[in-house]
Amino acid sequence: MMQTESIKVWDPLVRIFHWSLVLFFAVAYISGESDLDTVHAWAGYIIAGLITFRLIWGIIGTKHARFSGFVYRPAVIKQYLKSLLSRHPKHYIGHNPAGGAMVIIMLLMLIVLSWTGLLTYAAEGKGPLADGSPITISSAYADDDWGDWKNWGDSDRKHKGDDFWEDIHELTANLMLLLIALHLGGVLISSLLHGENLPRAMITGRKKLRSEDEQH
Repeated sequence: MMQTESIKVWDPLVRIFHWSLVLFFAVAYISGESDLDTVHAWAGYIIAGLITFRLIWGIIGTKHARFSGFVYRPAVIKQYLKSLLSRHPKHYIGHNPAGGAMVIIMLLMLIVLSWTGLLTYAAEGKGPLADGSPITISSAYADDDWGDWKNWGDSDRKHKGDDFWEDIHELTANLMLLLIALHLGGVLISSLLHGENLPRAMITGRKKLRSEDEQH
C-alpha cells in the first residue's frame, strides 16, 4: 500500500496572494460591469501590486514559490498532458508542468490586463499615466482611421484612446475568464486523478507526499 504523509508546500505569502487575487479580480470584474469606476480602479491597482509581489517572490521566495521550481520545458509539459490520458500522471509536490505553465500564462495575462487598465484610465484623464501624451498618440496609430492626428481636437484624441484601450482591456478580461475556467478544470482533474484536494491545499499550505515523489 502506498504510504502518504502531509508536507508543507505553499508558504503563507503564496496563499494570501492567491486568495487575494481571486477576491480582487472578482471585485474588479463585477465593478467593471457597473458604474463603480473608483472601486474598479482601486481593485485594479491592488491586482497590479499583487502581481508585482508575485514576480518578485517568484525569484526570491520559498522553494515551491520560485519560478525555477515549476517552469518546465515544453516537451515536459506535453509529456505530462499525454500522461493525463492514462489516468496515472506523475505526482508533483508543487505545481505540475501543466499547472506551472498556466500560472505563467495567467500572470502574463494579468500584466496585460493591468497595463491596459491603466492606459484606459489615462485616456480618460485619470490615474498615474494621465499626463502621458504617448498614450493618445499610440492609440491614434492603432486606429484604422488615423489620418492626421495633429488636426484633431484634444477631446477627439482622448475619445479614440479611451475606446481603443478599453476594447483591449475588455478583451483581455474575457480571455482571463477563459484561463480561469481552464485553471479550475485542471485543478478538478488533478485533484481527482491524484486523490487530493488542491483548493484545500492552497488554504492549509499542505499537500500529500507519496513514497514515489521526488522533491520537485
